[in-house]
Amino acid sequence: MKKFIQTLKNIWSIEELKSKILVTLLLIAIYRVGTHIALPGIDPNKLPTGGSGTGILGLIDAFAGGAFSQASILALGIMPYISASIFMQLMTILYPPFQKLQKEGDSGRKKINQYTRILTIVVAALQASAYVAYLNSPGYKEAIIPAYSSYFYISTTIVLTAGTLFVMWLGERITDKGLGNGSSVIIMVGILARLPQSMVQQYSSITTKYQGGGGLLLFVLMIAVLVAIIMGLIVLIQGVRKIPVQYAKQIVGNRQFGGARQFLPIKVNSAGVMPIIFAQAIMFLPTLLSNFETTQGLAKIFNDHSNVWYMVIYSVMVIAFTFLYTALIFNPKQIADDLKRNNGFIPGVKPGQPTADYIGAIMDRITLPGAVLLALVGILPGFAQRLGVSVQFSTFFGGTSLLIMVGVILDTLQQIETQLLMRQYDGLMKSGRIQGRQSSSAPVSM
Repeated sequence: MKKFIQTLKNIWSIEELKSKILVTLLLIAIYRVGTHIALPGIDPNKLPTGGSGTGILGLIDAFAGGAFSQASILALGIMPYISASIFMQLMTILYPPFQKLQKEGDSGRKKINQYTRILTIVVAALQASAYVAYLNSPGYKEAIIPAYSSYFYISTTIVLTAGTLFVMWLGERITDKGLGNGSSVIIMVGILARLPQSMVQQYSSITTKYQGGGGLLLFVLMIAVLVAIIMGLIVLIQGVRKIPVQYAKQIVGNRQFGGARQFLPIKVNSAGVMPIIFAQAIMFLPTLLSNFETTQGLAKIFNDHSNVWYMVIYSVMVIAFTFLYTALIFNPKQIADDLKRNNGFIPGVKPGQPTADYIGAIMDRITLPGAVLLALVGILPGFAQRLGVSVQFSTFFGGTSLLIMVGVILDTLQQIETQLLMRQYDGLMKSGRIQGRQSSSAPVSM
């Protein structure tokens, strides 16, 4: 405890770090206030309670911190910007002109960021139009003030698009002036905002079902399992396979360069949260067929996360997407060329194509267990539901929410530890250093 208090004092004594923390907290507070401001023309007292369910709307509501189900001016949250960023990231991998832009340095990145912002406006406008149709469905339609209904479509589309741009701006300010990646921090805050209410609901449900001390004991056991899952997830995120790399000695003038032995870190989970997001997007598609009588059974399976068939199909898709996305973002040939250009080599392996084949083989071997573990994380909420955990609380036992939450916290702690070590303070850990997702050789957004 004394060590922890001293670490907090060290953090607060660094003026730059203190400023970053205060700016981040202020911008997060502004965002959270905005999520509780209802759209013009909406009567908040007539909005339905209970969130947006467990489908894709429930996922969007989770990322928006409940703003989606509350018909807030920030209902779309940061998701249009994230969707545009993912699309642009894939384009820089698959489309040669964007590959060339990315290699141009700062000027190329600025152009890509500008294209991302323009695409964000388009995506936000389209999603805002769809959200207006959603608000006109039974349950929400009663909350629209009749005198405002003729202006509702235009005003809501404009306000929601502007709200997304405002959240995007907040995220950029957090990235520039605060701690961590702003977009990821905003998503994490939205996820964490639901945790206290979900825990209270779960505790009330258990204590009502199990009278006496049995309910409390079972709830404590659930929390212990949740902590164990988080610890295992940290190992999965930080796990790396270190490939030894030797650099040839070079003598320039009277000085010697190179000759040092280093390591090339290959992450067990290089794809991050992307395979789970892609798999969820595909799994949500059959639920759109629920209005047809012949496909209601299929839609019911894909809408029930605790269904055995859902978990099997979902696991296979996560594993497949993990290999696919890893192949897209990880290029062994480029790494081998970079090593050769910098006079580096892997001991016992010839430079060039043999090095690329060696790195690719190692990547394939460690991606398989990483993909299986990622699939297990994805279906853990379904197992939790089958064991009696409520739908809302079960989302914290795995899946997208937990992966994003743990990854963002690790990134933020890594930045704090870097600031401490730069000023010769002790780090946050007694042994070793915190490794966030950004320490990987192939960083992944979100």
